[in-house]
Amino acid sequence: MHSRSLAVRILAEVIDTDVPLERAISNANARVALPERDQAFVQELCYGVLRWLPRLRFQLSQLLDRPLKTADSDIGLLLLVGLYQILDLDTPDHAAVATGVDACSELDKPWAATLVNAVLRRATRERVQLQQQAAAQPAAALAHPKWLLKTLQKAWPEDWQTIAAANNQRPPFYIRVNRRRSDCEQYHQLLTAAGLTGTPHADADYALRVEPAVAAGRLPGFADGLVSVQDPAAQLAAGLLDLEPGQRVLDACAAPGGKTAHMLEQEPGLAEVVAIDRSADRLARLQSGLERLQLSATCIAADAARPRDWWDGNAFDRILLDAPCSGSGVIRRHPDIKYHRDRAAIDAAVAMQTQLLTALWPLLAPGGKLLYATCSVLPAENSEQIAGFLAQHDDASEQPIAAPWGRQQLHGRQILPGDKEMDGFFYARLGKR
Repeated sequence: MHSRSLAVRILAEVIDTDVPLERAISNANARVALPERDQAFVQELCYGVLRWLPRLRFQLSQLLDRPLKTADSDIGLLLLVGLYQILDLDTPDHAAVATGVDACSELDKPWAATLVNAVLRRATRERVQLQQQAAAQPAAALAHPKWLLKTLQKAWPEDWQTIAAANNQRPPFYIRVNRRRSDCEQYHQLLTAAGLTGTPHADADYALRVEPAVAAGRLPGFADGLVSVQDPAAQLAAGLLDLEPGQRVLDACAAPGGKTAHMLEQEPGLAEVVAIDRSADRLARLQSGLERLQLSATCIAADAARPRDWWDGNAFDRILLDAPCSGSGVIRRHPDIKYHRDRAAIDAAVAMQTQLLTALWPLLAPGGKLLYATCSVLPAENSEQIAGFLAQHDDASEQPIAAPWGRQQLHGRQILPGDKEMDGFFYARLGKR
C-alpha cells in the first residue's frame, strides 16, 4: 500500500471516529506490512498533518474553487498530506505532486488525479502567499481550534500564544535511567558507544535527553531494564512523594506505569506499591514494563474511584493520583488531543478528578501525603480543583512545593509546555492531619 494512502486512512480513523492517533497507527501497522522506513514516514505524515491541521485546512480552502463533497473527505485528507509535504517537509515538489496523484487510485478515486495534480501544483507556485495568508489568521497560524485558543487565552493571558506555539513543536526524546541498575554517567557511555548522545536534565536527576531519537527498543540495554522512556516533568513525581522504606504506596490511575516503576526504582525499601487502573489491557502492559525493569507491584484492574471494590482496608502512607485530564499539556506528543477534546470533555474530566480525590482521601493514613498530578495546563483541572478539595476537607492541608521548575499557583505548581524542555504538568501535594 502507498504510504500516502495509508496515511489518509489513519487520519480518517483519527478525525472521523475519535480513535487516538497512536492506536490508529498501531492498528495500521498490524494490518499492512511496510518496511520500517516507510512506517516512520507514514507516522511523520500523520503527526505533521494533525499538528498543523487548522492551518492546512485554511490553506486548502484558498486553493479549492469549492469545498469537496463529504463523500470525498479522503481526497481532502490526501490534499492535506500533499500540502504538508510541500509546505513543511523537504519533499521535492514534483515528488509530493506525483505521489499524491498516484495515491488516488489506491483510494479507488482515479477521477481525483486531475484535481490533486492541479491543487498541489498550484500550492508549489503559491507557497509564500499561502503561508502569509495563514499567518494573518490566529487559529490557522497557531494551528489550534478556536475554542481551545480562547480557553488558553483565558487561563494564561500572558502566555497563551507561547503555549500554543510550544504545542506545535516536536518534543525532545528523554529517558529515565533505572538507578537500581545504572547511573547517568555509566549509561552515557553506553549511548556514546551506540553513536548517540545523552544530555542530563537540570531538574530530573536520572533523565537524559537522547539524540537522535530512536525507537525505544534500540536504546542500549532497554530490553534488560536499564532505562525507560519518560518526559522529565513526569519524572518529578517520585521525588515529590518523599518516599521512605516501609511505606505502603497507592498509584491510582497507574497505567502506563512510568511513575509506578520510578517509585520502585527510587525507594527499593517500600513495603508495597499498589497500582490500580480501570483498563485490564493497559494494566497488562504496565506489568510487562515492570517485569522488563525487574520490579514488582500489586496490580489491580479496577476503578480507583470505587475503593469498596478493591481496597483491603489498610491505609496508605502515600497516594499518587495521576488524574485523568484533558491532556492539554502534552499536545506536542499527541496532536490529536486538539480535536478529541471540547469543553464538555473538560467538564467531564473535572468531575472525574473531584470524584477520585474524594474517594481516595479516606484511604490515606493520618500524616500521609497525596500527590495530585495532571498533564493539563487548565486551572479548572489544577489549582481550582485543589482549592475546591481543600474547602471541603478540614483534615487536608497543602504542602507547598518549592522548586526551581514550574510556576507557583494559588495552589500547586504548574509547568507549561516547553518550560525547560518539559511537557505541561501540574503538581499539588496534600498532607493529612
